[in-house]
Amino acid sequence: MTTAARGLWPWALFAAMIAAAGLPLYIHAPKLYAERYGIGLGTLGAVLGGLRLLDVVQDPALGWIAERFRARRGALVAGMLVVMAAGMLGLLTLAPPVAPVVWFALTMGLVTLAYSFLTIAFYAQGVDWARSQGGAHLRLAGWREAGTLFGVSAAAVLPSVLPGGAASFGWVFVALAVAAGLAMRGAWQASGPSEMPPGLSAFRPALADRQARWLLVAALVNSMPVAVTSTLFLFFVEDRLELPTLSGPFLLVFFLSAAASAPVWSRVAAGIGPRRTLMVGMALAIAAFLWAASLGPGQGVAFGVICVASGAALGADLVLLPALFARRLGDLGNEAAGFSLWALVSKLALALSAATVLPALQAQGFQPGAVNTAEALSALSLTYAALPCVLKAAALAILWRSPIGRE
Repeated sequence: MTTAARGLWPWALFAAMIAAAGLPLYIHAPKLYAERYGIGLGTLGAVLGGLRLLDVVQDPALGWIAERFRARRGALVAGMLVVMAAGMLGLLTLAPPVAPVVWFALTMGLVTLAYSFLTIAFYAQGVDWARSQGGAHLRLAGWREAGTLFGVSAAAVLPSVLPGGAASFGWVFVALAVAAGLAMRGAWQASGPSEMPPGLSAFRPALADRQARWLLVAALVNSMPVAVTSTLFLFFVEDRLELPTLSGPFLLVFFLSAAASAPVWSRVAAGIGPRRTLMVGMALAIAAFLWAASLGPGQGVAFGVICVASGAALGADLVLLPALFARRLGDLGNEAAGFSLWALVSKLALALSAATVLPALQAQGFQPGAVNTAEALSALSLTYAALPCVLKAAALAILWRSPIGRE
């Protein structure tokens, strides 16, 4: 039975599984290894940055493989599901059998390798499916991004509320990977033969297209504020606000606000266009984090409102930019290669965040879970809230100058 016959819920479930291994890792894993194993923030940032440098070669290669061997995509997806489940279990659940920093690098590397391939194959298959249905990109995007937001929300909150914490979540993820793989079985057939060009020419359609290039630049810069705030979220709540018991609820409010806002942004975009809608979302994010920069200990109510506003702003980013890029690739072809570039810029944002903000905070004397000086806590506030405002303003300027939404 094909996914067209079964409905679009398998796409939502698979998207939730991928999302659960993406952004939440940058919320929980650095904090876990910093506090449990005493690894310095600078060291963790260097490891994460080094892994992302590998993506410069890895992601385009994975995109080429996903398109070149599209007839065997189902088997490749199954293998990568095993790799991702094993990596998550090792990273979060198993005690390191070697030096913790080596184990962190190895298991995180496995997770990000599988995450890249599965994201590329999944989005490319979505373009193929939507084209076979007469152009159902937005309908598929609605289900897919709803699943993404559910997966992000669950993975962000569960490690904080499960009895075994992150260790228990490792087993939850294994079960989710099995369920998602079974739900999407039989969905990986291509609608036509592969016409993958040799070598780097596979990426020419996306890179040669003016609209696609601007979308990639906008995605990179616009992802950086989210990367910064995600990496530092738990540190800010526990060390700056001094509200460690509320970290899970705050994360839930943030991501549920993103999920609830997604259909609203879609309706707004239908009325005023995706370009103007994205600008409104970016302005909302800037306002929210300007307020966050002024918060101090115990101001949980104010931060809860900020979580609602910034989560709603995230909903616009998650729904509109990927849909615009998917629609453009549907016209250009070589979807897997194109989405490998999309995955690359998204992870570069996380890399730049981890490789810069964590060492910078350590240089300012900040230590997670310790008694920090006023200067160190001020540096945390500025990095968590003020820096994302600057980055989001840059993304807004890029969108304003770009042809996105005008062509």
